[in-house]
Amino acid sequence: MKLLLSADMEGTAGIAAWEETAKGGAEYAYFRQLMTEEVCAACRGALASGNVTELLVRDAHGSACNLLPDRLPKEAKVLRAWAGEPGGMVSGLALGFDALAMTGCHAAAYTDGNPLAHTLNTKNQFIRINGELASEFLINAYAAALHGAAVIFVSGDEAVCQSAQALCPTITAVPVLRAHGGASLSLQPERAREEICEGMRAAASRLDNRKPVPLPGHFSVEVEFRSHVQARRGGFYPGAVAVGRMGVGFESDDFAEVLRFLFFTA
Repeated sequence: MKLLLSADMEGTAGIAAWEETAKGGAEYAYFRQLMTEEVCAACRGALASGNVTELLVRDAHGSACNLLPDRLPKEAKVLRAWAGEPGGMVSGLALGFDALAMTGCHAAAYTDGNPLAHTLNTKNQFIRINGELASEFLINAYAAALHGAAVIFVSGDEAVCQSAQALCPTITAVPVLRAHGGASLSLQPERAREEICEGMRAAASRLDNRKPVPLPGHFSVEVEFRSHVQARRGGFYPGAVAVGRMGVGFESDDFAEVLRFLFFTA
């Protein structure tokens, strides 16, 4: 099995504030280590399954230059920085992979599952796909389906794990934190890494009944922005329509077109 592991940060055990996830933040150096160690735990679990023949780690947070490459297992390759293509957080899938795993995932914008909940960036108030508040997990799972890849594992906050299981009943989900109002209630990081490693090993060991997420036949997308200027700008995208003063909408039967729309507008 060729496995792509996409690593985000806001769903890492222990994280509770934006400054901990942003370069230049006083605690960023420490929390990037925690992010890296969770990724390493997932890699160890995947390799322990004996089924992973190729492992690519995709740094998918912020600048996409957060992971400490020398901490990763020697069997892994790492994709850092943004390639400038619509695949975004899972752009490496275009290189040809059978399965996708995600660590550090977080709840969708406009929800209360994580004090740092957002979708794609903090300029968006929310993104809806077919009426549902869309998380990055949902967008990435649909993107994986375009490439024929199954989503087999997710770790992050409790809310995103629950939504992942609703979308992908066979997925292995490991929640490591949950929102407590504006606070984050987490597992101790070492315990979180143990559970991630074991969960990833179990996920990569079960190769039967692994199928891509079914793609809807039609996509109705709405992006609401925090700024009316962003909404005006997004309205110039071909096929986009204004939704009130702060949003834009887009319709397509092809999720690749949705990814392109989000790439240029959201």
